[in-house]
Amino acid sequence: MTLLERSIEILGDLIACPSVSSDSNLDIITYCADRLRGLGAQVDVIPDETGLKANLFATLGPQIDGGIILSGHTDVVPVTDQEWDTDPFTLIKRDGRLFGRGTCDMKGFLAASLALAETVDPASLRLPLHFAFTYEEETGCIGAQRLTQGFARFGLNPAMTLVGEPTLLKPIEGHKGCCEYTTTFHGRPGHSSVPEAGVNAAEYAARFANKLMDLREEMKQRAPADSPFIPPWTTSNIGAIDGGIAHNVIAPTASVKWEFRPISAQDFTYFKSQIEAYVTETLLPQMRMTAPEAQITTQIVGEVDGFEPATDNPARDLIYQLTGANSADVVAFGTEAGLFQKIGIPTIICGPGSIEQAHKANEFLDIAQLDQCLTLLGKIAQGLKS
Repeated sequence: MTLLERSIEILGDLIACPSVSSDSNLDIITYCADRLRGLGAQVDVIPDETGLKANLFATLGPQIDGGIILSGHTDVVPVTDQEWDTDPFTLIKRDGRLFGRGTCDMKGFLAASLALAETVDPASLRLPLHFAFTYEEETGCIGAQRLTQGFARFGLNPAMTLVGEPTLLKPIEGHKGCCEYTTTFHGRPGHSSVPEAGVNAAEYAARFANKLMDLREEMKQRAPADSPFIPPWTTSNIGAIDGGIAHNVIAPTASVKWEFRPISAQDFTYFKSQIEAYVTETLLPQMRMTAPEAQITTQIVGEVDGFEPATDNPARDLIYQLTGANSADVVAFGTEAGLFQKIGIPTIICGPGSIEQAHKANEFLDIAQLDQCLTLLGKIAQGLKS
């Protein structure tokens, strides 16, 4: 059996583990852990507080600093209300493509990593080959946040990370952050004929939404001249406004679902501090002048760190060397890359498949892309021996 055939076989096993973000990923993590342990890897499975989900961190070779992390997420988006031509959780090979939920996003990369591991003798490695497989990337990079926040537990300092998101194997060195929230307003209901007796949560939600729009315009003026992003500034969006119960009732509650996408850590801090100050220093005091019980609460749905292009990036330079690429791009979608960058590990995004196929019915990965990924990973492994 060739390495490509082996990786397709493994991919079939991974696709058969549904691992939708809302469900447990223990089956797929156990599968990966058992395979890597059987190859002599040091494997840590780190469960979340529910015990229903887990991250995996494994090492082939010496337990020393240096080496590279092959990073990918195990979760996939749902297939609900999508019209598939085949069973999305059964791998189908047809016309040079591999069909199934997660084939390109991003179980193809996981399968290639596991297939590669079978070809590596740990004793031959001068530097370690690490594997970081996470949960709930699709819902806010929850697993990767916990993995990187607790990375010191491993006592290692890897030299770089390769995040294998689908990029058609082109190096990607940056993307904006993605921060999502729901802000809820609790006022005081009453009859609309006496508006001064109540606190209209819907009106305060509207004022909050106006502030978000004002900030959105302000962020355009903060865009650096050399920003690589399109558009070049931090953006924001109001996704939904809900509240109230009737035409003639002062709205007791209302909520705003919103997000912003910072181009830098500085913009993240500025935007968030501005909106928080508006809530605590302006809106909430005004609400409580009439209703001391009034509340404004904000739920963090997800705060995904941006991935900022760096002048000095050995991970990018390695991919240049191994693929022949001489430039890297930025993308609109978010990944876990910024989390590894945040803890000081140089990182690059480069993986098989196209993001255009992700999250859609009949998701697929070109077999040629999987084969090219195996070639790249083989070169990486060879470099860890010399």
